[in-house]
This record gives sequence, structure tokens and C-alpha cells, in this order.
Amino acid sequence: MQLKKGKLDLVLITPARNEAAFIEGTIKSVIAQTVKPKRWVIVSDGSTDATDSIVEKYTAKYNWIELVRRPPHKDRQFAAKVFSFNAGYDKVKHLQYDLIANLDADITFEPAYFEFLTDQFIHDNNLGVCGTPFMEDGKLVYSHGYIDQNHVSGACQIFRKECFEQIGGYTPIKGGGIDWAAVTSARMMGWRTWTFTEKVFHHHRKMGTGNGSFIMSRFRHGFKDYYLGGHPLWQLLRGVFQMRHKPYILGGALLMLGYAHGFVWRIKRPLSKELINFHRAEQMERMSAIVKKMFKRRKANIKSNI
Repeated sequence: MQLKKGKLDLVLITPARNEAAFIEGTIKSVIAQTVKPKRWVIVSDGSTDATDSIVEKYTAKYNWIELVRRPPHKDRQFAAKVFSFNAGYDKVKHLQYDLIANLDADITFEPAYFEFLTDQFIHDNNLGVCGTPFMEDGKLVYSHGYIDQNHVSGACQIFRKECFEQIGGYTPIKGGGIDWAAVTSARMMGWRTWTFTEKVFHHHRKMGTGNGSFIMSRFRHGFKDYYLGGHPLWQLLRGVFQMRHKPYILGGALLMLGYAHGFVWRIKRPLSKELINFHRAEQMERMSAIVKKMFKRRKANIKSNI
């Protein structure tokens, strides 16, 4: 594939459910972009608050913003995000475009955000998915000294069209991990995926609180780690690392307990063996690199104290 010169056409899809508290900030951020999308479809997933009326204020002013409504439903399962995304995808798939983004309805970012990210696809023809780190309450949520930069946060993922089509889009996984599965599948198929730390976006709903308390979300995250095929040794390392952060001990312990719950009950995993094996191989490679880095740092500290 040849590098495409100049501007790349971007389309956005935003699944939104009862996002009245945050969605106007997201809309204002997109409108302020130096590189605007060719089309933006906001899919209201049965919202019962003022989400729809807020969006309609802007669809009346900007013909490239479109609102799609889905019927109300009681459950808030993760797969619903895919069904909403696909409803938006049906509205753009006939268009000529180069990049497609999944954008959450509770984030904001600076005016040059899309310009920076779309430029990355121009410079690297093997780049399949990209995004940036994010902040909550003025602080970075993850340190990319330990978090893999190959992973791209699901709150804002931009795909090259060819990559998105090759992986078959998003898979509706009821238990979560939809965004992770898409990015990991892209790498398995030979695409580069990357989180560019030069920019950030701001996440306004604290991560892990959409379906309950932050504390209990740790158990669910641990269960999801098992559900998505994570290696047990990696989970042990992750749990120990998380014990260093608030809530001390408890957060990491719940991660390991959630994983153990899936292991004991032999919960069926929704992914192919090929993807699970690829994922575990990546984890072992990363774990080896982290351990080597820790020993190297420890050795350097010992030498400096002699």
C-alpha cells in the first residue's frame, strides 16, 4: 500500500447512552478541531435523559453531524456498544473515507488533536490503529513506562479503513474487552497499533464506574482478564503491581480474585485460540522485558551505593 499524501478523510461514530452530563463537551471539542470529520454519527442507545435534545441543537447547525436513535432497553451490557456502533457504521460505510474512529461521548481534547493523529497515518502506511493516553481529574490514568504503548484506549480509537475492514470491525463481546480485541486482532494481522504520548484526551466519567462502584470494577476487570485469555503469570504480576496504588492491597487482590473466579468456574472464553495464544505470547514478552528492566535498575542502585 502506498502512502497517501495530504489530507485523509475521517469519519466518527459515537455510541452514547444517557450522556447529557458530558456529550456537549465532546461535541464542542470536535467542532473546534483544525481537521474536522467528513461525517460524525452519534448513536443514542435508548437514552432517557437530555442526550438527544443536546445533539439535535448541533445537527441543526452542522450538516456533517447526524443523530441516530436506538430503542430504549434496560440492560447496559458491553455488547450494546457494538450494536450502537454498527448502527452508525451503516450510515457511513457507503462514503469514501480513509479513517474511521470510535469516539466516546464523555471525553474532550485540544483543537489540534485529530490533525495530529491523522498525520500519523500519512507518515506510517503500516499504522492500523492509534490513539493517545487519557487523563482523569488532571492526572494520567496509566504510566506508559509500564502500560504497553501498543494498546489503544477504547475511548478514542482511530482505524485505517483497510485495517478496520480486515479485522471485521468490532466483535460484540457481552463481558467486555471489545476495544481490546479489535486492537489485538489488528496486531495479529500485521498492523502497527500505537498510543502516541505527545497528546492526551480528558475522560470525564471516572473509569470503571459506568456499571457500578470503582472498587467492584476491579473484580470485574480481573474476571475480564481471564475471559479474554490472559496468562496467569501476567495476572499475578499485574495484581502485585496494582497493590501499590489506591485502594492499596484491595485493588490488586480483587484483580487476582476476579481472574481466579473465571479460572475455577472454567468460564468459556469468546475469543479464538489463535488470538488468545497471540495475546499470551505478547504478555510473556512484555513480562520478560519488565523483569529485565527491574533487575537492571536494582543492579545499578546497588553499584551506586557501593
